[in-house]
Amino acid sequence: MNRWRELTGGTSGEDYAARFAALAGNGRDMHGEARFCAALVSPGARVLDAGCGTGRVMIRLAELGYDCVGVDLDASMLAVARKQEPELPWIQTDLAEFDPAAHGVAADFDLVVAAGNIFPLLAPGTEATVVDRLTATLRPGGVLVAGFGLDAAHLPVPPGITLPEYDACCTAAGLSLVDRFATWAAHPYEGGGYAVSVHRR
Repeated sequence: MNRWRELTGGTSGEDYAARFAALAGNGRDMHGEARFCAALVSPGARVLDAGCGTGRVMIRLAELGYDCVGVDLDASMLAVARKQEPELPWIQTDLAEFDPAAHGVAADFDLVVAAGNIFPLLAPGTEATVVDRLTATLRPGGVLVAGFGLDAAHLPVPPGITLPEYDACCTAAGLSLVDRFATWAAHPYEGGGYAVSVHRR
């Protein structure tokens, strides 16, 4: 069982969406991840939102003209996403088992984004498999972007993967580190408890 399901029981979609709606209502910028991705690939590019949750990032990217597919294991989160944008493709599956062909999806994405602490919330021991699966969906030259917490202050669970461990998974999958930032606003990474990593196939 992945750590997200252990944490939430797979029933937190509406609560999760309400929390972000409240933040947006208080003036919080909810589109930093989408802006970050849009700076890497042009409108019209194919984007896979890995661990898409309620669809906040993917829906914004679709509004900006990207060709998006969302994948998540949590049915309650996907129910919210589908209610908001029923025309977009939302796939329910474990990222460690994701096979695009089985869902009629071409494996030629320009960018895969894993926002929202996806990697620390995977089932322990599946991180390398997930990186392999996501890499296989990228076209040559495609980019994997992952942002996640590295310490207790930035995670709802104890830290599950370090940056060296994540980089090793990426290297083994045939990815090269392009850049690393401290935030989705592209502040330079100089150590600390959160990182956004950009790797290229």
